[in-house]
Amino acid sequence: MDGTPRLAHGFRFQWEPAQDCHVLLYPEGMIKLNRSAGEILARCDGSHDIAAIVAELEQAFATSGLRPEVEAFVAMAVDKRWLRLEAPTP
Repeated sequence: MDGTPRLAHGFRFQWEPAQDCHVLLYPEGMIKLNRSAGEILARCDGSHDIAAIVAELEQAFATSGLRPEVEAFVAMAVDKRWLRLEAPTP
């Protein structure tokens, strides 16, 4: 998977103290995110491509091999229309 993910129109990502987690807000409601989803979505700002997101997460958590999980989450979020995936620039 290539491209640069960013939040889709109508969604807002934020920390929700009352829920003690990151959430994705949209006009009809709210999606509570687990820590992994929050860490990935925090980097889906339109300036990080998939490779950069993976590299940041692997460095932040001193691990490797996260690409399949990040790609699966981004694909699911695109499918649910939480994110849009912008084509890589040549």
